[in-house]
Amino acid sequence: MSFVASRSAKVESAAQGERYEPAVGFVITGVMAAGKSTVAELLAQHFERGVHVRGDVFRKMIVRGRDPITPELGDEALRQLDLRQRIAASVANDYWRDDFTVVLQDIYAGDGLANVVDRLEISPLYVVVLAPRPDVVAQREAQREKSGYGEWDVEELCADFEEHTARIGLWLDTSEMTPEQTVEEILLRRHDARVR
Repeated sequence: MSFVASRSAKVESAAQGERYEPAVGFVITGVMAAGKSTVAELLAQHFERGVHVRGDVFRKMIVRGRDPITPELGDEALRQLDLRQRIAASVANDYWRDDFTVVLQDIYAGDGLANVVDRLEISPLYVVVLAPRPDVVAQREAQREKSGYGEWDVEELCADFEEHTARIGLWLDTSEMTPEQTVEEILLRRHDARVR
């Protein structure tokens, strides 16, 4: 069934009184250990047709020649980061065109957040930045099986993220929230998160 036919069928079924949930998109971002993966997965599960697109998976697909993400990004690392963001946006767009609500999750810091929003065709589109306090991030990082920080300092990264990332969408201090409560807050305040 083509993209147009798929949407037409859903609109027709809605006219006949069946449940129709139009596809939307969310971008979930924040620093490492902010809770992005867990929240994005729960949020995607909330929808009848939901997809969780993990941006980092496209970096992991590079098995040789991957340039590491470090505090001092070289030209090749920046190029690969842009590639990862471009592919993730393309995948998110494809799922949305086929009537899936998409939750795209990755670290979109600095210009990265505005860049990925520009690459998404999805509308309506909601942006949510998870911004727990640095001490909470450090505690969550210590409890994780994987270690993401390495050379990074938690407090410096949080401050840098906040200072250089565009204040678009909904910024949530999730320090005292469970992932379930965070999803509830996102859905409750969706209007504050809408960027288009």
